[in-house]
Amino acid sequence: MIGDRNIRIAFYTLGCKLNQAETESLATEFNEAGYHLVSPNDIADIYIINTCTVTHIADRKSRHWLRLVKRKKPEALTIATGCYAQRAPQELDQIADLAIDNEGKKYLLEVVKSLSSRTPLSTITRGQNPKRNGTKIKQCNIRYNTRVRSLIKIQDGCCSPCTYCIVPKVRAHEYSLPASQIIKEIKQKVAAGYKEAVLTGTKVGCYSHSGIDLRGLIEHILHDTAIKRLRLSSLQPREISAELLALWQDRRLCRHFHLALQSGSNTVLRRMGRCYSLDSYQKAIILIRKVIPDVAITTDIMVGFPGESAGESEQSYNFCQQASFANIHVFPFSPRPGTVAAKMPEQVKDQVKKERTQWMLELARHCRHSFYAQFLGQIMSVLWEKRANFGNNIYSGLTDNYIRVFTQSEKSLINRITPVKLDGFYNQGMWGELISEDPS
Repeated sequence: MIGDRNIRIAFYTLGCKLNQAETESLATEFNEAGYHLVSPNDIADIYIINTCTVTHIADRKSRHWLRLVKRKKPEALTIATGCYAQRAPQELDQIADLAIDNEGKKYLLEVVKSLSSRTPLSTITRGQNPKRNGTKIKQCNIRYNTRVRSLIKIQDGCCSPCTYCIVPKVRAHEYSLPASQIIKEIKQKVAAGYKEAVLTGTKVGCYSHSGIDLRGLIEHILHDTAIKRLRLSSLQPREISAELLALWQDRRLCRHFHLALQSGSNTVLRRMGRCYSLDSYQKAIILIRKVIPDVAITTDIMVGFPGESAGESEQSYNFCQQASFANIHVFPFSPRPGTVAAKMPEQVKDQVKKERTQWMLELARHCRHSFYAQFLGQIMSVLWEKRANFGNNIYSGLTDNYIRVFTQSEKSLINRITPVKLDGFYNQGMWGELISEDPS
């Protein structure tokens, strides 16, 4: 049956850009092996979810999706992989037919081939779990993108001592991929029509392989590939240097830095085990803005960390307000089993976390609006990603400094980079008037 395009397979991804990059690679593998890829909303023979476990909400979403597809097609093969499957496979065993951890993720195609060659897919149900059907599976404790932007995994693993984070327990082994492999993948993506590559990993700034660090890797990519845009995912303040920022003289590098802050209170940062102070964080953003005009700096803020007082919450709000972020991803603390923070006394009540989350979200909206307002009337280049699901012929895309832009066009703009004049606010983004529809 392998190679038969009648075998429909759907991927669904939760969590970080690294998970999305891994799903993208898996989808490519399965497509090249002869499977027919469909949307996770469609009917499929095989459903694969790449799970996240960074919060209890992510866990719940994984379980919900698995139950949903089982109701949609009870005879389908369901496979859970990723960080939730790594942390608590027993919780997924009763929902999915297979739970395959992060180490086993690389063998996923091999596992599915084995299953579909030995057992007709129509007979694999939760009542006939293939793990208990005589099929030998390697025991390893085992969104589709249009051709616009590709997520490229360059690094994996984290051993940082953050007291709240489950990631070191589910992605403990730190390693970086060879520069030659990364460059080869980007060249393949360019040949396939992708305009932008996003370098991603658990700790992108710690990239190091055969004497090449992140700065060296970026230099190689810019020199050896024809990618039109290159973007980085999250970095840490201590990874920002004048030498790294000097590379942004090349306009293909997107003027967007995501620096996870987590809290704007030094006392909370110490309890979190974060390896920086507010002073060092502030120095990093000052340096970025000095070197790169019109840069967008975005961040993550956790509210309701154990012991967070009203005063510490206010300090965090004030720091974010003064930092003038382009946007803030706000989320409440979620105790993860086995982490230090889960056992800390003085857990903040859910109602308090909810109130502080709303307070910080209002600031996030204000910050985004203020950042966007700086560019009213300016002409900027937009990489158009998709046709919006509202309005007539409205397309959505991003500037290199992460401004969401909408415009109207009778011609398809998808996967084109065109100049637009930003002349107003629209749908949590900006409206742009096309200067030219010719692709660059």
